[in-house]
Amino acid sequence: MPMNYAKTALLLAALTGIFVAMGAAVGGQNGMVIAFVVALVMNMVSLWKSDTMVLKMFGAQQVDAQSGGAYYRIVEEMAGRAELPMPRVYIMHNAQPNAFATGRSPSNAAVAASTGLIETLTNEELAGVMAHELAHIKNRDTLTMAVAATIGGAVSMLAQYLQFGMLFGGHRDQNGGGGIGMIGSLVAMIVAPMAAMLVQMAISRSREYQADRMGALICGNPRWLSSALTKIHNAAKRIPNEDAEAVPAAAHMFIINPLTGQGLDNLFSTHPNTENRIAQLEALERELAAAGAPLNVPLGGSVGGRISGGAGQASPWGAQAEPPEARGPWG
Repeated sequence: MPMNYAKTALLLAALTGIFVAMGAAVGGQNGMVIAFVVALVMNMVSLWKSDTMVLKMFGAQQVDAQSGGAYYRIVEEMAGRAELPMPRVYIMHNAQPNAFATGRSPSNAAVAASTGLIETLTNEELAGVMAHELAHIKNRDTLTMAVAATIGGAVSMLAQYLQFGMLFGGHRDQNGGGGIGMIGSLVAMIVAPMAAMLVQMAISRSREYQADRMGALICGNPRWLSSALTKIHNAAKRIPNEDAEAVPAAAHMFIINPLTGQGLDNLFSTHPNTENRIAQLEALERELAAAGAPLNVPLGGSVGGRISGGAGQASPWGAQAEPPEARGPWG
């Protein structure tokens, strides 16, 4: 717990510094003071409202047990296994399969999955993904992710403001150095968003490995998560996520990097190599098998489905198998 708070404080300090520097780039000393005040307000607001902000960024809509179908019931099952309060459940209308969790604490957390994820994965793979997101909630990583996305997004918006200012002659320093000039603005426009992303990368990689391991233990079978990661990774490279491309500072929140790598902001990945993550999960599966741990533990049988990788393996969701192509986006 103290380590999570320390990482959050360090991240806030670094991103606040970048944001203030961008304020200086936009408006000189006055801009720096204004940016500092705004950053303080943003830090306080993001601690309490960042989950709402992030969900709105991606147009997520909340669902309940009736409208969420099998997806909602899977989250409910996984939350029970993780001994967590039931989070709010959201769906993003996006073809790219992906998911994230947000919220400052387990008591007010939320999980969001895209329609592409729900339509592409089997129920078992979906369980693995949602268990991974619940692991973030259990580890209280979600506060760090949401705060980083909020302030990092603000840095990106200031960089875009500088870009428009340069195009329309808004940073010519006509009044004796109120800003940092054309060259300084150009450097800030390129470097600041990249620096913000690098700060987020500093905490992202080890957090994902930890959530993979805990998520696999929550769902009960590392293979479900590794199979899901393979599908999501392959799809994310060819299916663009326009909402994520517009706010690259939030890319670290997703289970797999949602950026297609077509822009300057995508030079650095906020996520570990997918093959390495899968290798870690395969090692965990061997570890569990050697310990005699059951890999197909029934969790109530409330959701029909079939296990990935497949034939001959029992499903923890009950005896009835339901092909993934037969499900609608709501389960």
